Amino acid sequence: MIREGKPSVLIDTDVAIDFLQGKEYAKKLLEGLWEKDTAHISILSVYELFAGMREKERKATHDFIEACKIENLALDIVSEAGELYRGYRKKGVTLTPIDCLIMATAACRSLKIATRNFKHYPEKNLLLFKEK
Repeated sequence: MIREGKPSVLIDTDVAIDFLQGKEYAKKLLEGLWEKDTAHISILSVYELFAGMREKERKATHDFIEACKIENLALDIVSEAGELYRGYRKKGVTLTPIDCLIMATAACRSLKIATRNFKHYPEKNLLLFKEK
């Protein structure tokens, strides 16, 4: 899904946390995505955010999640994630199941991934940011 020449973006948990902690780059990124209605978040990142939040962060976390389009898991995504996991394991690269599922969500839904964890996502064509 492409709108006005800008890709829709799957926000990884690290970028969501940066936003919630007030980091300027994340604030600019998310405000721009929300303005264009192109901010998505995996249900797995929702889990990670709730698992790691403090009680005083509940409202801000909930508001952040509500501002994004939630991408749920589906058969095409979990199938693709399994293929990614097996393919990288054969190359000697071990990825976590959650990272494979997030990467597969981006691939299956034509989304770019906004992350700082470049090593978690070897499919560099899916990344919004590139390593420097």
